[in-house]
Amino acid sequence: MASIFTKIIQGEIPCYKVAETDDFLAFLDINPNAKGHTLCIPKKEVDKIMDLDEETYIGLMRFARTVGIAIEKTIPCNRVGMTVIGLEVPHVHVHLIPLNSMEDARFLSKETLSKDDFEAVAKAINSNLE
Repeated sequence: MASIFTKIIQGEIPCYKVAETDDFLAFLDINPNAKGHTLCIPKKEVDKIMDLDEETYIGLMRFARTVGIAIEKTIPCNRVGMTVIGLEVPHVHVHLIPLNSMEDARFLSKETLSKDDFEAVAKAINSNLE
């Protein structure tokens, strides 16, 4: 059965897209720790990051770096944190989270954004991609 992320990739479920290549997709987390919290995923459905082939793993990290740099240019923060947990959806995903404190990385507090806010943030980050 396809993961929710595969359904997003296939256009069956909408997302607030930040960036896309032939192999990877970045979109805003709909339950964000902070404004600009973005998920980067391979389009290939693989459950665990260590199960990715080396080329896809390195490509995902390169893609996440590009998106992370755009987030730093867009969202005021001390830095963009990166974490891979992977328990909630069985499809590799890298969290890029604008951080101002360690609390922002703990997945305990969530930010509430409107549809307009999500759209504006996705568009702003996309405009800062290089």
